[in-house]
Amino acid sequence: MSKYKLLIVEDDPNLGQILKEYLEIKGFETDLCRDGEEGLEAYKKEEYHACLFDIMMPKMDGFTLLEKIRKIDRDIPVIFLTAKSMKEDTLHGLRIGADDYITKPFSMEELLLRLNNILKRSGASEIDSSSEEMKFGDFEFDYTQRMLNFKGNTTKLTTKEAELLKLLVQNKNKTLDRSVALNRIWKDDSYFNARSMDVYIAKLRKMLKPDDTVQILTVHGEGFKLIELKE
Repeated sequence: MSKYKLLIVEDDPNLGQILKEYLEIKGFETDLCRDGEEGLEAYKKEEYHACLFDIMMPKMDGFTLLEKIRKIDRDIPVIFLTAKSMKEDTLHGLRIGADDYITKPFSMEELLLRLNNILKRSGASEIDSSSEEMKFGDFEFDYTQRMLNFKGNTTKLTTKEAELLKLLVQNKNKTLDRSVALNRIWKDDSYFNARSMDVYIAKLRKMLKPDDTVQILTVHGEGFKLIELKE
């Protein structure tokens, strides 16, 4: 299986399917969505290494989709696929956080080259390996084994505890959106699951209590933030 997973949001069914099949042949894992709203929901439920967005789409355009995703993740690479060649649109896309753009019609080879260059620059190739073992404060967290070590004292985490801690550490010092965590871990952001997540947050806070340089803060109306205090 490829180490790279892509989110493609393209409302042209023919182009979308061509992109999906071509990139899967090249070793990528892909999810294809037909409009911006569907793309946003997919993004909240999965982890991706990069995104390919059309601009002119029904329900939610590519610009709006990017702005919403940048509130969740400031770093994930995004390439716009657009039929528009107007300079204003290009500049606007780059201004709100796009990493690159490619104007239709384009060659698949050029798209692949741009995509690989962006993934290399972003360090996305290191995501899988770096996510296995993480360090914060005086803690060492092995996500694969679900082990949390603090100065030689080891705690075995449940699957959901490990998944939630992983998301918090990956977004260290940034707000983890509540709905993103619920959709990725519980696959649904219902009231019942939200209360369940609050219980898991309380458990993680208790586990992290031995290190007073690490805290999980509640950001009211948004989500949670794992902060590592600098001495």
